[in-house]
Amino acid sequence: MVNASRPRRLPRLRRLLTLATDNWLARGYLAVVAASVLVMLVFPDSGFAPSPLMLTAPLSFLSVIFPFGPGTGGGGPVEVLAIGFWAVWLLLCALVNAAVLGAVAARPATAVSPGAGEPLPRIPDPSEKEGTDTARSERPRLQRTRALLAPAVDNWLARGYLAVVAAALGFFLCAAFVMQDPGFAGIWPLMATAPLSILAIAVAVPAEWASSLSWLSPLVFSAGAALSGLCNAVLLGLLARRLRTREQRPVT
Repeated sequence: MVNASRPRRLPRLRRLLTLATDNWLARGYLAVVAASVLVMLVFPDSGFAPSPLMLTAPLSFLSVIFPFGPGTGGGGPVEVLAIGFWAVWLLLCALVNAAVLGAVAARPATAVSPGAGEPLPRIPDPSEKEGTDTARSERPRLQRTRALLAPAVDNWLARGYLAVVAAALGFFLCAAFVMQDPGFAGIWPLMATAPLSILAIAVAVPAEWASSLSWLSPLVFSAGAALSGLCNAVLLGLLARRLRTREQRPVT
């Protein structure tokens, strides 16, 4: 009897697959990724070859640190295993991104008891009206902003991602302003906050060309990467919320 009263839990993998396939936005994304893989196979020397990595960023960029992938030497079987590993990893990245889009497009389910009536309207107190007009005009915008950013900090997945982004940006700023030799340090925040961080590069490049504004380029890129990371954290937080959501069962 106790187990029957508990809501039935679905495995998180099944929830992830459901989010990645149960709405048009997620299915459309998967179709675009599949088309990009087909273009990469048919035209491997074209400029569209890296498109699958870009479409499945930022998780797909983690493959650059793996010692096993396309181009691995060692004979036929090793190369086949390396390509297979890369294909499975790309598929997992695509499914995670599709699930994120599915979490954005999905509507929160609400369970209402069939026997429950509508709540009675609250009678306003005339004494509460005075001095609240200005506060009411300011609260909705602040509440909307807090509600929009809440998924980025209310779960371990988004907070862990933000910690990675902060570490990457800290390393880049230290290399740019303390060591005076950033080198390839910018690749870490770029990969961690892709794909939106590519726009940050496009904005920071003009400042780098101007000699008088060259010092501003790392700051512009860092600000753009931080905003990109915050956006990604919000999306990851929405996914984490959907994965924690239990199936609603009618109350009898």
